[in-house]
Amino acid sequence: MKQQTPKELQELFHSYLNGLAYARNPKGLYEPIEYVLDIGGKRIRPVLMLLAYNLFKEDVRSVLPQAVALETYHNFTLLHDDLMDKADMRRGKPTVHKRWDENAAILSGDAMIILAYQFLMQDCPAEYVKPVMEVFSQTALEVCEGQQWDMEFETRQDVTVGEYIGMIRLKTSVLLAGALKVGAILGGASVQDAQTLYDFGIRIGLAFQLQDDWLDVYGDPKVFGKNIGGDILCNKKTFMLITAFEKADEETRADLLRWVTAKEFEPARKIAAVTAIYNKVKAGDICQAKVEAYYQEGMRLLEQVQVEQGCKRFLQEFVTGLMHRNL
Repeated sequence: MKQQTPKELQELFHSYLNGLAYARNPKGLYEPIEYVLDIGGKRIRPVLMLLAYNLFKEDVRSVLPQAVALETYHNFTLLHDDLMDKADMRRGKPTVHKRWDENAAILSGDAMIILAYQFLMQDCPAEYVKPVMEVFSQTALEVCEGQQWDMEFETRQDVTVGEYIGMIRLKTSVLLAGALKVGAILGGASVQDAQTLYDFGIRIGLAFQLQDDWLDVYGDPKVFGKNIGGDILCNKKTFMLITAFEKADEETRADLLRWVTAKEFEPARKIAAVTAIYNKVKAGDICQAKVEAYYQEGMRLLEQVQVEQGCKRFLQEFVTGLMHRNL
């Protein structure tokens, strides 16, 4: 069976996405949608969906609308996340609520959800409509649940590692897993294979997010694509911070709490001080061990999918590339 590389699938997806013209009025509704989809990104979710489909069928062009559905929904979440976070920039460009206004971000985001469902159902074979809709709807709801937990964690100092893992599973992992499962369903995979690919996506998503937590502290800014220490400066509840609170002795924990609750501070000093605490309690090592554990769990699940091992090569390579993207 002919399979396409991740790069070929990215190019195919970009070509299809760029060919979609939003000619409808009012322009004030559709221009922000075009803008946010044009900003770019790695297109991880649609590529994962196409790679999963390509494990079972060759004609990946037939499911490009469903790939667009996933990317549209993902970008909707970013648009509204930026609004809730009051973020000024996204991938080096002004966010929608900065370029237009908050009302545009809300309404265009609402339209993106509807468009996502329209793309999801476009030319979807009748026998797959129900399972695909169930996976997508459940995934979309869980992403919202994850966002709510993330916001509630902002005002809590007692968040546990277990709670944090549960939150990032909902906020990050389920959309990657859902993309894989939708691709598998559309490819005619067995119920077991579709679920195994979903479980694989959950593990990879957890590893992916924990790697981001680590990179925010220890990554190379030139490679990572953003300044190091951003999570530290805004006291974001990450695996690193929660682990540091759990592992630190009483004196070190008090020192960390002082930095987290400080109203005035020199950014560079705070980053250096908190990073020193992470080093002291080996939070970075613990995080990397978790990343590796989830990654290996995921790869073992992928081995169980009932297709020839050679057919999984491009999916394995794509995921491995994501995990080592900024080291």
